[in-house]
Amino acid sequence: MAKNAWMVVCVLVVLLSWPGSALPQTASPQSLAAAKELMIASKMADQINTMLPAIMQQLKPLVAKGSPQVERDFDALMPAMMNVMNTHLDAFLDSGAQIYARHFTAEEMQQVTNFYRSTTGQKFLQKQPELVREGIALGQQFGQAIARDVQGRMVEELRKRGHPI
Repeated sequence: MAKNAWMVVCVLVVLLSWPGSALPQTASPQSLAAAKELMIASKMADQINTMLPAIMQQLKPLVAKGSPQVERDFDALMPAMMNVMNTHLDAFLDSGAQIYARHFTAEEMQQVTNFYRSTTGQKFLQKQPELVREGIALGQQFGQAIARDVQGRMVEELRKRGHPI
């Protein structure tokens, strides 16, 4: 028992003497306030609420596994599941504000907030879902093209090395 207590003391000493830069830094109240304001101006909660149904629709085939009855019940449960996810939204946004506050100064976040509140920023927010959809489609096309090219070249090179592929 004394050996275990000694081990705990040693671990605590090491942890407490570890260089502070490796530990997460706490943001100032001013930075946190600026980060939360940025998240409001960028309509982060709205963006998340827009994405959640799409995520749920991606889960649907995995859960339903082709059963029409399960699909119907899944659809019926969607509003309740959205409510469950929304109960976690404030905590997520608070944690996100911590991240922003660690990476940007309050002044920098205010500049970005001002952008989002501008006419151009509002247009950017309005167009963002469309941009994301088009970007995802482009990324899929790009990935498929690369996959075909790499697969063809890999098979060719492996055949040159005597592999019967």
